[in-house]
Amino acid sequence: MMLPRVATVLALSVFAAASAVVPRTDHPVTPPTTPPPPPPPVNQCNVGSIQCCNSVQAANAPGIAGLLALLGVIVGPLTGQVGVTCSPLSVIGLPGNSCSAQPVCCTNNSFNGIIALGCTPININL
Repeated sequence: MMLPRVATVLALSVFAAASAVVPRTDHPVTPPTTPPPPPPPVNQCNVGSIQCCNSVQAANAPGIAGLLALLGVIVGPLTGQVGVTCSPLSVIGLPGNSCSAQPVCCTNNSFNGIIALGCTPININL
């Protein structure tokens, strides 16, 4: 009669010892953080480079709309203004690198200076 009780006590003690070994994993998990993006270089806007354009107009202006049509640009999704005859400003404040027309920040300057799309006028006289 003693043997079944000893076997039961022994089985319970082995079970208790085995279940006590399980490590706890309820520690708070902190998500990985990403570093902030680097600031844009002095010669760039947040979305493109600084341009000096002879004229800045709305995309639906009569002369601009015709020029955009010739270049195959669809006016509908354009945001911002369109700069005409633009050249890049490399570093503001250097002698000989001034803009006597309209300084703008444009999102699309891929038309070799003929036009620049998505332009926003900026103030470089800070």
